[in-house]
Amino acid sequence: MWWLVRSLSRLFRRLAWWQQVGLVVLAPLVSLNLAVAFFGSSVVSPVSPFFLAEKWGALVAYAKHRPRCLLSGHPDAQGLAAQAERRYRLPKGLMQAVVAVESEGHAHRISAAGAMGPAQLMPGTAAMLGVKDAFDSKEAIEGGAKYLNQLLERTGDVQLAIASYNAGPGAVKGAVPRNGETEYYVARVMRRFAPARD
Repeated sequence: MWWLVRSLSRLFRRLAWWQQVGLVVLAPLVSLNLAVAFFGSSVVSPVSPFFLAEKWGALVAYAKHRPRCLLSGHPDAQGLAAQAERRYRLPKGLMQAVVAVESEGHAHRISAAGAMGPAQLMPGTAAMLGVKDAFDSKEAIEGGAKYLNQLLERTGDVQLAIASYNAGPGAVKGAVPRNGETEYYVARVMRRFAPARD
């Protein structure tokens, strides 16, 4: 380990002052994004300046959660989603499709925006739904199903509810937003959801 520190120290001394400042400024940003990519099993640009507070909050929540599930693991996300669908009277297969697209059922997923867990709840949404641990599969999927039920009641349309789940209710004004992400997200969820309806 000492050799790494010595090598980095030598490299740092050889850089111009403005390069040194750049490294000092970028180091925390790169470290945060790499930690999210590593622990959250997601793709995040190392220099992404977006959603920093959310990503930091997700990493803190992950660190609090992880010791609890090391021995016990997590139950099957699709089974939990099917139970939540019945409890919240969602169309059969809808929550299962959302969980599959959001996280592929991975309990520890963290997105590039700081969304957490198998239902990919943003910190504010999780708090609004009373979800204390968004990495706890049962609690997160229950919260996600409750939220999806609220969105379905609000919009009256499955595709608009799915769009609202992705982009936020304020971004959906009677049609699926064309923002380069939500329209593809809705299509992916609908493809997963279609076989369950048949």
